[in-house]
Amino acid sequence: MSGKFEGFPKSTFKFLQELKNNNNRDWFKENKSRYEADVLEPSLEFIESMSSTLKKVSPYFLAVSKRTGGSLIRIYRDTRFSKDKTPYKTNIGIHFRHEFGKDVHAPGFYIHLEPKECFFGAGIWRPDSVALKKIRSQIVDACARYRRISRSKKLLSEFDFSGDSLKRSPRDFDPEHPLIDELKRKDFFVISEIPQKHVYSNALNETAGEKMARSMPLIRFLCDALRLPS
Repeated sequence: MSGKFEGFPKSTFKFLQELKNNNNRDWFKENKSRYEADVLEPSLEFIESMSSTLKKVSPYFLAVSKRTGGSLIRIYRDTRFSKDKTPYKTNIGIHFRHEFGKDVHAPGFYIHLEPKECFFGAGIWRPDSVALKKIRSQIVDACARYRRISRSKKLLSEFDFSGDSLKRSPRDFDPEHPLIDELKRKDFFVISEIPQKHVYSNALNETAGEKMARSMPLIRFLCDALRLPS
């Protein structure tokens, strides 16, 4: 890595757009050096620069600046069970995981960078059935707290809930519960747009840090449901 994070170069999105138009192994091989310089290196610098910010938000979420196995999501797609056989992702995905995230379904923070679509996410996406039932049970047991968090102006002024919901009430839960629409959720995840101009400077650190702090009440609720420290 070259040093302190000062923002992604504008060539980052140029590379990602060209990759989208030429999503094949031959093109990627010919342009591997551009990937290293325009995507990989600035991504790792950004992740490293977020370590101190994360510690202020919570000591349990990790910024791991590694080429593989860290916070940077692999650009290589798993096509084994997909109809889409293109080999590469055409966005940058960065996931700041809970320290127990490798062993259990756990909440986390996510940053998505793509031409014309940059956003920050927080919460838990596609939890397994065991984790999902724990979250739903926590909503029932702490109904007032969840209502206060999920409907707060602090959250909804900047975030939107994202994900799928059941059409019917989940088994073992009262279909007349006042928060039944929340109990139907399959995902407990909120997203917030990141202005693209922030991606080109170290303002991205401040933007991400502010969004982390704003979404922490939801993260703490989910961690409590899963008996994880937050």
